[in-house]
Amino acid sequence: MDDKTGGLPPRFLRTPEAARFLGLSGRTLEKHRVYGTGPRYRKIGGRVVYAVEDLRNWADQGLRTSTSDPGAGTVRPAKPANR
Repeated sequence: MDDKTGGLPPRFLRTPEAARFLGLSGRTLEKHRVYGTGPRYRKIGGRVVYAVEDLRNWADQGLRTSTSDPGAGTVRPAKPANR
């Protein structure tokens, strides 16, 4: 199967699209942005956009193979770190 996106720039999603991609609410994704616990994002002309690759990388931090698997990282909740 041939990759039709080869050579094209990465796809960027606005907050509502990115939230749907991750299965979160837009508000949760906004909170993650405020607290610095979410995926990397970019500001372009005052708009917040997420690269699909950054969303996947962030979600993959929570990747586990079993309940006893400590995993390589942790996806933190959308709340301040000092709570």
